[in-house]
Amino acid sequence: MSDHEMQVDEVPKDKGKEKEENFRDDTLPWVEKYRPVTLSDVVSHHDITSTIERFIEKNRLPHLLFYGPPGTGKTSTIVAVARRIYGNDYKKQILELNASDDRGIEVVREQIKQFAETRTLFNKGFKLIILDEADMMTQAAQAALRRVIEQYTRNVRFCIICNYVNKITPAIQSRCTRFRFSPLPIPEVQKRVDVVIESEKVNITPEGKDALLKLSRGDMRRALNVLQACHAAYDRIDESAIYTCTGNPHPSDIETLVNSMMSDDFGTSYQ
Repeated sequence: MSDHEMQVDEVPKDKGKEKEENFRDDTLPWVEKYRPVTLSDVVSHHDITSTIERFIEKNRLPHLLFYGPPGTGKTSTIVAVARRIYGNDYKKQILELNASDDRGIEVVREQIKQFAETRTLFNKGFKLIILDEADMMTQAAQAALRRVIEQYTRNVRFCIICNYVNKITPAIQSRCTRFRFSPLPIPEVQKRVDVVIESEKVNITPEGKDALLKLSRGDMRRALNVLQACHAAYDRIDESAIYTCTGNPHPSDIETLVNSMMSDDFGTSYQ
């Protein structure tokens, strides 16, 4: 070995990969990190998941239309369905589009059509197209989507996801089996929140957790996003931190304002 050469110890092959995985987990939004993996992991909506499970077992999955408020498990459910059907390689067999970002007829005619026309090598015989926020699509795009659904039903299943089903044309609704996702019961939200609090070692007071659950209004995504934001901003999360982080008025401030309006003159209350 010359004077200018330097011997370097070989780095274990898995060490860098392990660090990379840990870093990825630490930087993931908690909504993604704790997203359900299987249908049995989906919070609430057991009637929906059991019905879809029977469809899968009989290999008779129809086109699906999921609708309901944000954060109620619509996207998580269909991703769990894809995992159930295709296994670990599910990403190769699905096409996910967000209609609020890619609105218009070109998305329907090009991206969906191109994906639908490629043959699947999977033994289930069909691919899955997930169209999120479909209620943001134009009428022309929905009309084109209807024709694509009809044309490729043999080898493609569509899952249409939206908040407002009344914005989906009757022609598309009639071609799908509809499932309504209602707001999650607070106890169900609390179960998942408790898991995250323990796993992430979040320092939150009982009053803070109660405020978080109250403000979530059955929206799991909102609950986890607020919890993660507060965890990053505060060493200790109390009720005040939750209201400050979300920009909601504190109940005590509202009470003070109402009492002033009831007992003081207009000038004092206005100030």
